[in-house]
This record gives sequence, structure tokens and C-alpha cells, in this order.
Amino acid sequence: MSSSSSPGRNEKVLFWASFFTLIAAGIGFSVRGFILKDWGNQFGFTQSELGTITGGGLIGFGIAIIFFSFCADRFGYGKLMMVAFLLHSSSALVTFAAAPVYGMYGKAGAYWCLYLGMWLFALGNGTCEAVINPLTATLFPRNKTHWLNILHAGWPLGLILGALIVLGFKQMAPNAQWEIKLGVFLVPVLLYGLMMFNRPFPESEAKSAGVPLSEMMRTVGMLGAAVAIGLVGVLLNNELPGLLAKVGVGAPPWIGWVVAGVIWLGYGVIVRFAPGNLIIAFLYLLHALVGYVELGTDSWIGNITERVLADETQATLAFMWTNALMFTLRFFAGPIVEKINPIGLLCVSAVLGTAGLAALGLDFTSSTWPWMLAVTVYGLGKTFYWPTLLGVISERFPKGGALALGISGGIGMMSAGLLGAPGIGYKQDYFAVEKIQATAPSTYERYVARGEDGKPAARGFPLLTGLMPTQLPPVAGLDNGKLKVFDDWGGVIDESGNRKEGKKTTLESDIETVARLEAEGKPAGKELKESLDGLKKWWDKEGRPNYAADKEKLSEARLSGAKQALLYTAVVPAVLAVGFLLLILYFMVTGGYKQVHLVGERPYRATGGAPAEDWGR
Repeated sequence: MSSSSSPGRNEKVLFWASFFTLIAAGIGFSVRGFILKDWGNQFGFTQSELGTITGGGLIGFGIAIIFFSFCADRFGYGKLMMVAFLLHSSSALVTFAAAPVYGMYGKAGAYWCLYLGMWLFALGNGTCEAVINPLTATLFPRNKTHWLNILHAGWPLGLILGALIVLGFKQMAPNAQWEIKLGVFLVPVLLYGLMMFNRPFPESEAKSAGVPLSEMMRTVGMLGAAVAIGLVGVLLNNELPGLLAKVGVGAPPWIGWVVAGVIWLGYGVIVRFAPGNLIIAFLYLLHALVGYVELGTDSWIGNITERVLADETQATLAFMWTNALMFTLRFFAGPIVEKINPIGLLCVSAVLGTAGLAALGLDFTSSTWPWMLAVTVYGLGKTFYWPTLLGVISERFPKGGALALGISGGIGMMSAGLLGAPGIGYKQDYFAVEKIQATAPSTYERYVARGEDGKPAARGFPLLTGLMPTQLPPVAGLDNGKLKVFDDWGGVIDESGNRKEGKKTTLESDIETVARLEAEGKPAGKELKESLDGLKKWWDKEGRPNYAADKEKLSEARLSGAKQALLYTAVVPAVLAVGFLLLILYFMVTGGYKQVHLVGERPYRATGGAPAEDWGR
């Protein structure tokens, strides 16, 4: 197997095709982050609901990584990449169906299209991730952390390209639909599909050394599996009771934990209840925190920056700057890792991440340049978390093979989806509501999100509300559909409060569109018409008459919610810093951090990888 510096042509194609998979994932994730506002405005979702949609995608990402990591060595990397290509393509079709389905079935229909589309996209991403991490570790066994950092530079590059796509549409086609913006991610999907089609793939390092799947599972052990299956339990507990109720099956609210427990015991039977290594389980816990703080924050940082700076273009530029910094540092990570061992690098990153997020949550960063300075520190902090953690697991636990890497990445993604994205959305709602209830309770009553029964639609912090209902109570956030009408009104009136000539709100345009379709004999859908009519009645009766009184209070509350959410999120990298410090102390007393290499590793050529005919597909 090639050591690193001069890989063969086939290895180069495989590596750069892997790079393109992360560009596709980054573009899709980035564009979705910027069009969350469009979804909220068009379909009337709250921040918590948008967080759940985004989180569902990350959950699917994590589940796919873990599931396909069990299959990677058995079926081969090439077949899995074909599955990934099909999942990415189908995700676009389902997501694009949201608008027409909304016209027929209303908000619930649009929610499920976006939620399922996000899941399909995430399953495609997860399938790729189950392949590309062990593939890179196999192609470059002598300096895995360096090449994994280069590989994962594709993620911020995709985020940057996604932001450029959004900026380009804003400048050249400001009225372009969100479907067109999102569809651009299919370009790198097509590229990686063509590059990997019918190409020979190597086996994982562990399989090459004759390590069976059962041994990989024992390396993870009961302790490591408990972290992953615990997150599966959170997912099942959230979703299973409701799904069973829809088919007429009653189940206790803790049924999800029972199923997760059975899965864990089943895993234990297979590994003969081997505990596994305590350090790998600890690394998995740290990766769960990394997923929460890195991807959870990334799900919201574009919207929050726009809220703070009150300028969408500046928010996009700040987002691009942070990810350009991350791309550059990851791409040239080798020399940094050589001077600071991976655990030390992770500890420094966590300290910087804590400082950056804490600064973003304080009042002094409410203008452009202080905010840019704080996001720079935050960007420096988050850069090395993900690929370096994967590198540590691959270097220290090579017997874990694709499985150990896949479970780690899956844990990070599931944590981001189950806890990070919806949790940060909850915190925004919580602190915004706390502020507006204290300063303008009547404004809150006008703008609170309500369910179909007309009562406030309260949501809690995932998992933790059940454990700490007093400290983290369910809260009904502000309705983004109403806020969109409010924000639009500010753009159609002048400083004197008079309407600008020719200007219309989105609500008015939508009502005219529905009327035109009905006049042409093309019904727009009963649910849509009722939703628009109800929103117009609310605006005419409650919203517009109180616009001047509500304006300042709503702005203060929304800004407070965004800033406080980031401030409290800074606790997570602080815990990470402590965890990495403990690992530094552990390795100091056990002889220092060293890579572990498997005996029996397949020989490598100085000019490239093993002959293609020796590889599996």
C-alpha cells in the first residue's frame, strides 16, 4: 500500500472523488442553511421546527455511516458508492416536491417532504462517509491524520461554494426559487459518480491484515457501542411512540429505550460481552460533543449572523471567511500535526472554540468587525475537531477498521441531529421568548407559534427537557410565518410609514398568485388558501395595527435569543477542552501518543498502491 507522497493514478482518482463527495455534502448543507429562512417564511415553521428538519438530516447521516460501516468490508466500497449516488439523486426529487405538496396538504405535507428529503440527502452523505474515511486511511497508512484533514477540507470548500451560489443568485437572480439554488449540489454528485464508476477499490487496512468483522466489533466493545446505541435510543424514544400510535398501536413512552437496550444486548452476544477499550469509548463521547458544537452551530450560524449584523450579504461573507480559514488550515494540516501531536491540537482547538463562541454571545460583538474577529477565533477552534479525531481513532485502534471510524463519525452526526441543531434552535426560542415576555407580553401573544387547536405550540430541549423539566421547560417560539409578514412590511413602507409605490409583501403576492390560479381553473389547494387567508386576517386585525409598537421589541427579543444561544453553547467546547486535557495526561503516564500499526499489513510500493488486481471492489 502506498505510504503517502506518490500515490498511483487509481489512488489519486479515488482520493479526489472522495473529496468531491464532501464538496457535494458541503454545498447541500450550506445552501440548506441559507434557505432555512425561505422554508420558514413559505411554510410557517418556527426555529425549533426548522432545527428538527435540519437535525433529521444529520441523524440520517449518522445512522447511514454506522450501518454501512458494518457492510463496507463485506460488500465493497464500490457498491456502497453506487448506493450513495442514488440516495443523493432521490433526495433532490423529494425535497423539490415540498412546494406542490404544501399546496395540496399544507404545512404538514411540506414538513414531511423537507424532512424526508433531508434524510435521503443525509443517508447519501453517510454512505459516502462510511467509505471515504477508511479508504483514505488505507491509501495513506503512514500519515492518516494529515490526509484525513486534507480529505475533510472538502467540507468547508463545499460550504464556501454553497455560500457563493447563494450570493450569486442574490446578485443576478434575486427572485430565484430555493429549489434552483439547492439543485446545484447535484453537479459534484455527478462528478464523483463518474470518477468512481467501475473503478477498483482497496480493502480496508484491517481486512488486509486479516482482521474479521467480529474482531472489529470487539475493539469497539460494549462500552463504545453503548455511546452509539444510546443516541439510537434517543431517536427511537422520540419517534417510535408516535409512529406506533399512528397505526393504532399503544406503547409506553420509554419503548425506544427498551428497543435500544435489546440492540445493545444483541451486540454484546456477538462480541461475547467484551467491554472494549475505555479510551475508544471516551473518544466517542468527545465526538458526540464535537458533533453538537460544530455541526449544530453550523446549522444556525448563517441565520444568527444575519440577525446580528442585520445584513444578509455580510452574514454570507462572514460564513465564507470562517470556512475559507478552515479549508486552508485543513489542507495544510500535516506540518501542524507534526509539531503538535493530535491530542494537543484538539485541546488547543477546544480552548479557541470556547473563546470564540463565548465572544459571539456577548454584547460587544453586535457589530461587524468585532463579530468577524470572534468568528475567526471560533473558526480556528472548530477546524481540526472532526478529521483529527478520526485520525486518532484510526492511528490508535487500527483493528477497529472501517467500523470503528464509521461509528465515531456516526455518533458525531447523530449528536448534531438529535441534540445540536434542535437544541440550539430551542435555546433561541427559549431566550427570545424569555426576553419578549418580560418586555412586551402582548407582542408575544400576537406572534407566538400556535398549533391547529389555536394553543401555543410548545417544544422542549431534546432529551434534556424530560430529565430537567423545570430548568429546560417546553416553550412556544415565535411563528416565522408571522415574522415574515412583519419583516416584509418593513421593506414596503418608508420612514413615514407610507407604502412605497409598487411594493408588495410576500403574503400579498402569494394571495394574488392563488387568485390567479383559481381564475385559470388551477386550484392551488384548500390548505394553502386557508393558511394565506388566516395569515392575512391576523395581519389586518393584529399585526399591522401594532407594527410600530412591536418592531423594537421583536428585534430585541430575536437578537437576544440568537446571542444567548451561542453563549450557552460555549459550554460544550469547554467540556471538550477538559476531555482532551485528560487524554494528554493519560498518554503522558502511558509512554506518550504513538501510532499503532497492524502486523501483516499488505506490502506497499514506493510509487503507488498495491496493484489494482489485488484490490476488492
